[in-house]
Amino acid sequence: MHLLRVQVPDFRGLKDIDITFEKDFFPKIFPLGSQNGGGKSTLLQLIFVLLHCSVDDDKKTFLQNLIQGFKVADGEDKKNLAIIDIWNGEKIVQIIFFACKNSFLKKSASLNVKIKNTEDITFYPVTQFKGMEKQIADLEAVNKSLTLSSHRLDTIKNIEDNEQRFDTAKKEFMWIQQLVSNSRVSALISVVNSKKNVSIKEIERFQDEIKYRLQEVENNLNNLKSTYGSCEEVWEKIIEHLTEKNMTYICNYSSGKNSNDQQNEALLCNLSNIDRKETNDFLNRLSEKIFLAAPSTQVFLFLDRSARELLFKSHSQTNEHYFDKIKKSKSQLKGFFTYDFLDVDLLIEAFKAAIDKDIKEARETRKYGNSYQTLVNELSFLLSCKTINIDKDLSGVNLKLEKNGETIELYPEDLSHGELKRLSIYLWLKFRNIEDAIVLMDEIEIAFHPDWQYQIISDLKEWTPSNQYILATHSYALCEALTPAHVKEIEPKLLKQQSNITNES
Repeated sequence: MHLLRVQVPDFRGLKDIDITFEKDFFPKIFPLGSQNGGGKSTLLQLIFVLLHCSVDDDKKTFLQNLIQGFKVADGEDKKNLAIIDIWNGEKIVQIIFFACKNSFLKKSASLNVKIKNTEDITFYPVTQFKGMEKQIADLEAVNKSLTLSSHRLDTIKNIEDNEQRFDTAKKEFMWIQQLVSNSRVSALISVVNSKKNVSIKEIERFQDEIKYRLQEVENNLNNLKSTYGSCEEVWEKIIEHLTEKNMTYICNYSSGKNSNDQQNEALLCNLSNIDRKETNDFLNRLSEKIFLAAPSTQVFLFLDRSARELLFKSHSQTNEHYFDKIKKSKSQLKGFFTYDFLDVDLLIEAFKAAIDKDIKEARETRKYGNSYQTLVNELSFLLSCKTINIDKDLSGVNLKLEKNGETIELYPEDLSHGELKRLSIYLWLKFRNIEDAIVLMDEIEIAFHPDWQYQIISDLKEWTPSNQYILATHSYALCEALTPAHVKEIEPKLLKQQSNITNES
């Protein structure tokens, strides 16, 4: 996969962005520069979230967080968010991500001749429509549980009035309490549980309450099914029309500033130069080939607003921490990585994998492999001749430094921030098998000496040459390791004018 071009007309601080990343350039590494506040981080996050989260329902919350407040202008039906061109190895596929109002979807329905009078039909935003499915399922579950409860109460009434009756009744009430969350029923259960002698009258009162609640649920269920049915046909025709136009519905989101505002606009994407039968497969493969790496001190706009606000609040005011939110998001977003500190678990995993590979080779060829030693050599080279090995019990790592004929034992915490960061990036790329991918990296040069900033280009080219890298940076040294044509800029520009050069003839 290769990102060829990205256009962002107007999103947050990004205005009239149009950047091309040439397919035939080598290495496939493109620094992205601007002054502070130019929007580099916002652009990388937008690209990553659009491509990584659009096809997975479990990840769409991150997308909704990112584009919250993106508003279609009054009097218009739709507005482009981003246009992204991807080379998939055979052809260029263009993806247009756009926001739209319900009026756009209603027009889509009316364009289908099978639905003629859409104005006469109550039109519900798709989030309400989709939410009905879950509500119906939940109500049907409650309905079933309450019906069972009613039958079980009939059994209670036939039990003799003795100690056994009380114990059995109490167990039944506790069982029902777990099924039904209702204040009136809970109050009755509390009364009954506080008494040892339970009268038939009290049980009958409880049974009547259950039956009342059962009827209430049935009424709600019928009303909801009726509403669901009234818009189901319309939505099916909308989906049919969108599919014919190779458009894909992604999610609804709030165009208001408050996260509690109604999700009143929808995000869709339109693909061109690809058969609609291939669309889902293409988007799924693309979502697995897009990665974002950034420092954890970055403000990640795809976290919810309350999480982002934690970064600017005193820890004494809340028990929550911004970095805990980042850690949780990393567990949900497979392609998201922060490279501030060495992931020791990943390092141990790499050593174990090398050992397993050597053992497998020994079994197959009767000759022990050299994967482990190769890994040690590679890591030692990265760490300026510091030798790193796994502990005998495979629970940690140890380091040694040969200096003036003397062996000095070190610990991971003895490494510099730059060494830890370089090592973590190497491990992430090599041992997560990130290949033929689009890798977006923000502020990669932080903690690196200028020589290492220049060296980053050679490192990435050597470690995983099949990847495309887009590096948001402020580093002149990094940019100078490539041709000027590789360097892409966002206004206000990063690169200095060559004002100090004197022309002599």
